[in-house]
Amino acid sequence: MIVHLLIAAAGSGSRMGADKNKLLLELLGRPVLAWTFDAAFASKSITWIGVVGQPLDKPYIMSLLNAAPKPCQWIDGGLTRQQSVQRGLAALPSDAEYVLIHDGARCLVEPDLINRCSEALISGEAVIAATPVTDTIKRVNDQGLIVQTPNRNELWAAQTPQGFAVAELKKGHQQALSNGWEVTDDASLYERLKWPVRILEAGPSNIKVTTPFDLTVAEAVLSIREAT
Repeated sequence: MIVHLLIAAAGSGSRMGADKNKLLLELLGRPVLAWTFDAAFASKSITWIGVVGQPLDKPYIMSLLNAAPKPCQWIDGGLTRQQSVQRGLAALPSDAEYVLIHDGARCLVEPDLINRCSEALISGEAVIAATPVTDTIKRVNDQGLIVQTPNRNELWAAQTPQGFAVAELKKGHQQALSNGWEVTDDASLYERLKWPVRILEAGPSNIKVTTPFDLTVAEAVLSIREAT
């Protein structure tokens, strides 16, 4: 399998209460992003990695890749996630046919999940990792009053990796530019275009490290993995 991977690494530390990119905070003595790289390196389906980040973080992040076992390339990110993905797509090698896009903050991702997403992608489907919603969700109005309780059986929390055929995703982003669309992930772009995307269930540990509590959870999970 030949799949290219773009890692979104242009994070901030605002919700973490940090004064730097949250991906550079320490998690069991290593940067959060280093754990994400470990999973990408261990995934047999990934042949090339592009890291899309803030220019000021480039020297430090690239130092984490000095001994990388796979080709890695730095890509300056844009002002939004959508712009960053567009820049990532433009930087892909000319022979890239399939791409996975992954949030660097999902540092607990396992190589098996990356490989399963790659397999589904190569079989001909756009795919995203996701997990079923377990809480009862309420829709509320601007006064804070409940207006609806959606059917929980139909609700999934979107995660990453998200995988797409490169030519198709580039076409989708071009249409987004033409129509002035702003989306928070590429699956939302496909939804607007009425293109199908398959859900692939991820395990419960594939969380996104956003708050100090998430760091605590990630430390616990990694400690268990390291001990087994």
